[in-house]
Amino acid sequence: MKETALRIRLFGDPALRKKAKSVKQVTSAHSDILSQMARLMYAGAGIGLAAPQVGINEAMIVADIGSGLYKLINPKIVKRQGHQITEEGCLSIPGICIKVKRAKKILIEAQDEFAKTLTIEAQDLLACVFQHEIDHLKGKLTIDYASLFEKLKIKKKLRELKKKAKYEGLPQSETKSCKLQL
Repeated sequence: MKETALRIRLFGDPALRKKAKSVKQVTSAHSDILSQMARLMYAGAGIGLAAPQVGINEAMIVADIGSGLYKLINPKIVKRQGHQITEEGCLSIPGICIKVKRAKKILIEAQDEFAKTLTIEAQDLLACVFQHEIDHLKGKLTIDYASLFEKLKIKKKLRELKKKAKYEGLPQSETKSCKLQL
């Protein structure tokens, strides 16, 4: 099988709106993809990335808030507690920040890149990142949380991003405009 270089898909790419399929059997190819995703996330100064963001329709995410890299397959949130509101950015929607209300603490069940079952308790920033990336697996984007007023304010920028969606790269300055780049 020929390896294709992955790239971050931009708003307007249909891959971002598809619901990711569960991984039935974890293979070495999944491990390779997760490693490539991590490299892309770091290169984009992000702290999370989901497989649909690189055009892969499988339930996989990577995340690193500075305390170590998580490579998760088929992540599911099984418990939520509390709430927090955080301004979030997204590598697939550069330059747009949206305040999103999410659970403050979550419990996740997933598999690692070796098919080992994991249970992860996450809170604060890590909980936010996991929820953001799991939203991507459902075809949901941060802009879906925007109020009507916010949507009107970002309408022009979204149109511009749709035009750029056919291009592979972004200037670095466009990827660092939010506090949390997920």
